[in-house]
Amino acid sequence: MARTGRPKTDTSPVNIRMDREMIRAIDDYRRQQEDLPTRPEVVRRVMMEWLEKQKENVGEE
Repeated sequence: MARTGRPKTDTSPVNIRMDREMIRAIDDYRRQQEDLPTRPEVVRRVMMEWLEKQKENVGEE
């Protein structure tokens, strides 16, 4: 599970609203992960994967 306490100093909060269906989907995905990440951690991981794929796609053009 993620550590609690003060966040890293080189970060900024990002607040978003999601409909309940999307939150349920995130929670379902979380439960499939071995380490049961928090909702914010799942969003970070998915975004990092997406960003990496975008970098790869740019290199293919």
